[in-house]
Amino acid sequence: QRQLVESGGGLVQAGGSLRLSCATSVRTFSDYTMGWFRQAPGKERSFVASTSWRGGTTYYADSVKERFTISRDGARSTVYLQMNTLKPEDTAVYYCAAAYRLPEIPGPSYVDYWGQGTQVTVSP
Repeated sequence: QRQLVESGGGLVQAGGSLRLSCATSVRTFSDYTMGWFRQAPGKERSFVASTSWRGGTTYYADSVKERFTISRDGARSTVYLQMNTLKPEDTAVYYCAAAYRLPEIPGPSYVDYWGQGTQVTVSP
């Protein structure tokens, strides 16, 4: 059983918006720092945003600051990524990630659980 399941990807024109969702079935959602990574063709998986397990501190990659917003809903064990003012360079497969009791997620090797990924394509 996959612990993390993403939804909400799709095709959008530049300047548009999408909201990704990640439903989790980890035992104690509140113990996990949740994040989003993305991977474009031919590139490594890179950090996008995270929200910490304690206090909900958020972190963003410089390339998405002021455009993307990460949030979490403890009652639904779900994390969201609101993406606004999308650009063609945001095109990638987006992966939900969970890391146990870390203040942030420095990189992919720190992740305990991954989602299956959802494709986001931004046309010019």
